[in-house]
Amino acid sequence: MLTIWCNNDFGPNDERELALFKESLNNYDLVLVSESDVSEATRTALAAADIAFGSPSPEHVLESKTLRWIQLNSAGYTSYDHEEIRNRLVKNLVALTNSSAVYDEPCAQHLLAMITSLARQLPAALDSQRGNKTWPMSELRLRSRLLNGQTVLMLGFGAIAKRLVELLRPLQMNLVAVRRRVNGTEPIHVVDIAQVDEFLPLADHIVNILPANEETKNFLNATRLSSLKRGAVVYNIGRGSTLDQDALRNELISGRLAASYLDVMSPEPLPPDHPLWTTPNCFITPHSGGGHSNEKERQVNHFLNNLRRFERGDELVNRVY
Repeated sequence: MLTIWCNNDFGPNDERELALFKESLNNYDLVLVSESDVSEATRTALAAADIAFGSPSPEHVLESKTLRWIQLNSAGYTSYDHEEIRNRLVKNLVALTNSSAVYDEPCAQHLLAMITSLARQLPAALDSQRGNKTWPMSELRLRSRLLNGQTVLMLGFGAIAKRLVELLRPLQMNLVAVRRRVNGTEPIHVVDIAQVDEFLPLADHIVNILPANEETKNFLNATRLSSLKRGAVVYNIGRGSTLDQDALRNELISGRLAASYLDVMSPEPLPPDHPLWTTPNCFITPHSGGGHSNEKERQVNHFLNNLRRFERGDELVNRVY
């Protein structure tokens, strides 16, 4: 009988999701541990497991001689995005999957809301309603924009970007993306990330979906931000470390960039006295882009769907390595 080690967070009201999880695993030994449990017993249990689900430490994973598959409960896999770890997992025939299938839809919808709300001046209208309750009709009509024909440059072209493309197509926007490995089958124009500096000045909307790693640290730095066209808008739903926030503030304060919409920041939570809160035309959501009411249920169902594939020897969904 195979053993599943799990430190997944099933949420504050976990009875239903946990019951769904347990009911589907009658043919497995199940080891449930707390996400915060880093005890030696937990580490030993992971080393002896066949499957891991949740957020296991890469260091502890590499101690195992029995693991065959790891499914992360997040779309991000920053702690595993290192050559040494990748090589060890591949050498040991350990599959790594993430939960992009859970988060591509909410994150893409969140980005769509960001892009369309700024174009239609919804934040400014809300400020008026909650503030002095004036009637800035002429001003907001003049500042509102149609998105048709505008260029969106996506930094990264994973599951979120692919779904965002589907949502933006009806708006007749010009969609371009950069990624590390271009395979030529992408549904839009995609170029190697080495060409990013050629395309940044052409974009009206820069959508940052980059993961956090050494290559992407401060990827949108002061030089690149200064190369953007006047009136461009920057969105970040990837990781806070990929964007030079001080440089972004300077561009917003100067008025050269029209706005920014940030769902991820550095640090998180963003302290109440952090200058980003009061930077003009900087709009913030508290890393809520991937959230949805049935998030935990979808996490479990995604794992169970992959488990059935694992049992049949089929290709796993959202395989990273």
